[in-house]
Order: sequence, then C-alpha cells, then structure tokens
Amino acid sequence: LDTLLLARAAPPAGDSVLFEDTSSAAPAMNSQGYYTSGYNMGEPSNDMQGGGGMNNLFADPMANAAMMYGSSLANQGKDMVNKEISRFMSVNKLKYFFAVDTRYVLKKLMILMFPYTHQDWEVRYHRDTPLTPRQDVNASDLYIPTMAFITYILLAGMALGIQKRFSPEVLGLCASTALVWVIIEVLVMLLSLYLLTVHTDLSTFDLIAYSGYKYVGMIFTVLCGLLFGSDGYFVALAWSSFALMFFIVRSLKMKILPSLSSDSMGMGSNAKPQLRLYITVASALFQPIIIYWLTSHLVR
Repeated sequence: LDTLLLARAAPPAGDSVLFEDTSSAAPAMNSQGYYTSGYNMGEPSNDMQGGGGMNNLFADPMANAAMMYGSSLANQGKDMVNKEISRFMSVNKLKYFFAVDTRYVLKKLMILMFPYTHQDWEVRYHRDTPLTPRQDVNASDLYIPTMAFITYILLAGMALGIQKRFSPEVLGLCASTALVWVIIEVLVMLLSLYLLTVHTDLSTFDLIAYSGYKYVGMIFTVLCGLLFGSDGYFVALAWSSFALMFFIVRSLKMKILPSLSSDSMGMGSNAKPQLRLYITVASALFQPIIIYWLTSHLVR
C-alpha cells in the first residue's frame, strides 16, 4: 500500500514541468571551487560590435548628406582643374601631335637626315583641318622630339661615363640646359611673330616640334664623335646642321603666311615676303649654334 501511494504521488518521468523552481538552486561551481554567474560577461554581442556601428553610420541621414556633399565638391574641383588645364592646353590637340605610326617615324627621320631628296613640302588639309602625322609626313609631331630628347639625355650620360665625368648633377644640368634652350627658342619665335604681326597657322606645339627636331641631329653628331673622334664629330655636325637648316626653311616657308599688317607697320606689300624670309632664315641659322653648344662638351 505504501508503494502504491508513492507511485501515485510522484510526477511522471516523461512529462515536462511548466515552471521550474530555481529559488533554491545553488549556483554552479567551477573546477576551482568558485561560483559562476548566470550572466554571460564575455564578448559583446554582434549588435555591439563594429558592424552594427557602421550600419548605423550609413543609415544616418546626416552622414549620407555629408558624403554626398563631399562627393559633389570633389567633382566640382575636378571639373575646375580640367577647365583650367583646357585653357592653356587642349588635350585633343595634343593627341594630334602624337598620332604617329612606324611608317611615319621612319619617313620623318629620313627627311630630317636627307631633306634634299624630299619634293612635296605642302601640308595637306581635310575640311580646313590638317591631317594627322600618320596620314601626312609633312605634318609636325611631338613624338619624335620627345623620344629624341630622352635618347639624347641617355646618350649624354653614356658619353660622360666613358670619359669618367659622369655624375647625376652633370647629367641633370645637361638635361635642364637642353630643355631651357627649347623654351627660349619657342618664346623668341612667338615674340618675333607677334612683334612683326606676321599671321600664321603655326601653333605653340608646332614651334615646339620644329625646335625639338634638332635632337635627332644631335644624337647623330654625338654618336659619330664617340665612334670616330673629333673629325667624325665635326663632319656629322656640318651634315646635321645643313640638313636641319634646309628642313626648317622649307617647312616654315609653308607654314608662315606672308600676311603683314601694313597699316600698323607702315610698309608696303614688298616687305611681306622679306619678313617671312627673315624669320625662317633666322630660325634656321640658330639651330647649328644650339647643336654645337649642347654636344661639344660630350665629345673630347
């Protein structure tokens, strides 16, 4: 009878208890004999980490407005910079002077070294626009002057190294001197055209190109000086100088128009061709002087 009463008073083993009495439950003890808290004091939850903070930052309307305002300011600054650059330099026009190919470069180098065999010097146009250098060998370009300038600097370093006179300062002085001479030549040419009121379709890039073609002759002169000594240097200097003068005269004569403001100068029409001839001849005669000045110290 006692066994039957105990079995009826005990709850079934498989039934779940709705409310668990924890008031009298003692805290659990760890292996070291200390009580552990029922609360987790470990790492913060995902909501308290940086991911949630970044999400809140991007969800903030003030932060989004600030980012949009900063982006608009950056775009406005970029547009202003591009506009200022376009005032002084046209990117599309600069691309025109680098529109070359291998065929044009080879032909142009042959004309620069052997201009006496070239017959047609007229620049071709298409709808009042000059053809690109790859389409017209008479068009001026900036690719050959740029590459020739770099090659001249490298060749100057090699020549100074052979003579045991190389130093970064000397090479830098050589490069800066060559660049300054081109700038001076272009400025003098622009000033002469302005003061004499000679109207021409020559642009500043054209003048830089014609001024930079001298580096081809300078490379040839220095190479001959290194290979054949002083005699080879002076022979190459004479050849490259006369070839460059012939090239400059024939090219600029087709570019500089014989148009002069006779009212402002008080001269007749007979003076117009003479002024054009003076400018072209003076520019041509200036080339051998620069070539000798920039190459004589490299060959000894």
